Amino acid sequence: MNTSTDLDTLTEFFDRYGVALTVGDLPAIAGCYALPGLVVADTYSFSFTSPAAVALSFVGAAPDYAERELVAAHAELEDVQQVSALLTMVAVRWEFLDSQGRQVPGERYRYLLRATEDGLVICMVARTG
Repeated sequence: MNTSTDLDTLTEFFDRYGVALTVGDLPAIAGCYALPGLVVADTYSFSFTSPAAVALSFVGAAPDYAERELVAAHAELEDVQQVSALLTMVAVRWEFLDSQGRQVPGERYRYLLRATEDGLVICMVARTG
């Protein structure tokens, strides 16, 4: 399998993921996740076992973005570590633009990505700040 986790490939993946998040494209969001996938937070963890489960967990995100008038998301890649031939850990700081064109600071996450024949998918995500 010829896969790539160079910066261009990572940037394209997170650009696509950011667009899906801000417009509430639940099938596209679900398509960015490996199954099963894992979300880890300070006080809880849960796994996704189906595309429907991924979509359900993000169903409230789009209205939240709309309420905050967030129209675009940009992922700044702060750190990239090749874990294995197919796994990459990426530290991301999200920044958003609101409907007035102002930058809105977001949160930081670490994503464990797997390269597949169809592209990158998120295996695990953890909020880091």
